Amino acid sequence: MKTKNIPGDIKSKSLKEAKNEINDILSKLEKNDIDLDKSMDQYKRLVELNHHIDNLFKSKFKDISAMTKKIKNRKIKKNRDAKK
Repeated sequence: MKTKNIPGDIKSKSLKEAKNEINDILSKLEKNDIDLDKSMDQYKRLVELNHHIDNLFKSKFKDISAMTKKIKNRKIKKNRDAKK
């Protein structure tokens, strides 16, 4: 699911907020307190929340990878400069 397919109210959630909503939905589904149509809507929302969390992790991974690469490049440059 692409980011553009994720509803705005989900895109604006932090990781913690998305996780909390997922836990709330799972609790409702496990208790069987909702009818089938509502269950399907909640399941769809779970999938959207899951994709949002996945996108957040991918974004953080890219950020960390970029920072790691910069740090490695600085160390390499520093070592080269020290050898001169």
